[in-house]
Amino acid sequence: MTDAIINKTRLNDITNFGLRASVGVIFLAHGLGKLNPQFIGFLTGQLGFAPEMQIPIALAEIIPGILLITGILTRVSASMLCVIMLGAIFYVKKATNLIGQGGYEFDLILLAASLVIITAGPGKISLAQIIKKLPSYLH
Repeated sequence: MTDAIINKTRLNDITNFGLRASVGVIFLAHGLGKLNPQFIGFLTGQLGFAPEMQIPIALAEIIPGILLITGILTRVSASMLCVIMLGAIFYVKKATNLIGQGGYEFDLILLAASLVIITAGPGKISLAQIIKKLPSYLH
């Protein structure tokens, strides 16, 4: 009677899908924003990257975002997004301010959400669950 059985309810499946979808949409939107030509100025001026890095950096957020929304390769995608968020916190924002100008609080919550997705997996509301041909460690 004292056991927590929330992980076996439909609410857990809906919550898992909601988390995956919201994180996926955020990364998809941010990745699409990085395709803007003005992002090249930020890359070259403030970060010191070559302008050719615009497309790979944008795709590194767009593709995992789409995969999270659909529920395919969620753990791999969330792992990739964790690396991106660690880079954003420590390289781009230099981890100086948690809140305020240049704060990394948004990056930190996206990192935490990605870690939860890695732990929880795709859940039952996902294409990985429907297809079932992917090995479970790739879900």
